[in-house]
Amino acid sequence: MLDLQNGFFSNNSKFGRIMTKIDIVVCTNLMFIVFSLPVITIGASWTALCYVMMKMLRTDMTEDQIHPWKLFWIGFKTNFKQATIIWIVSLAIIVIGIVDVRICQQAGGVIGGFRYPIYIIGFLLVSFLIYLFPTMAAFDDTVSNLVRNSFYFIMHRPWKLLIIAFVLFFPLYHAYTDLFLQPMYAFFYAFFGFGLTALLTAWLLLTDFKPYLKRLK
Repeated sequence: MLDLQNGFFSNNSKFGRIMTKIDIVVCTNLMFIVFSLPVITIGASWTALCYVMMKMLRTDMTEDQIHPWKLFWIGFKTNFKQATIIWIVSLAIIVIGIVDVRICQQAGGVIGGFRYPIYIIGFLLVSFLIYLFPTMAAFDDTVSNLVRNSFYFIMHRPWKLLIIAFVLFFPLYHAYTDLFLQPMYAFFYAFFGFGLTALLTAWLLLTDFKPYLKRLK
């Protein structure tokens, strides 16, 4: 009985591997929140979170161990400059777009119609960002090449973009609008919500990334 229990709870057992993966998701989720507190570092933090999730999915947990704290720092430090610049520029564009949309709505008439091109630009920008940070986590390349590769992966299987966007924004929307369930959403995101979202994103994209991957081997 003791040998059976030791086997069941060992790191190499199926139960042990599942618990190890849960631990990795929780640890990196907490690190993402802490490293995102300055706001301008959200891009680098999300890239690091995706990096850890991709590494976990590509690692044989029976042979190798994942050190989430160490891997998160590697992903954060490696991509900090590019991811932070892209995030700050994108955030500025989004803020300007929101202000312009409000101005167009208040003005009405012909000027009010200009908000629709802004919607299109915002949609394209968010679509790129959804793919750009995971692509950055997987590939070490210039910004121009990362943008081009992100566009290629989006067009390769556009249905994945819809799934990732839904998982990213639908719960956040409800967390913001549903006052009754906000404590539950807060608990969810505080411990594993962002990590699970990054895990699903990594799982969906790795099948497209795999033929070109070198960095995560």
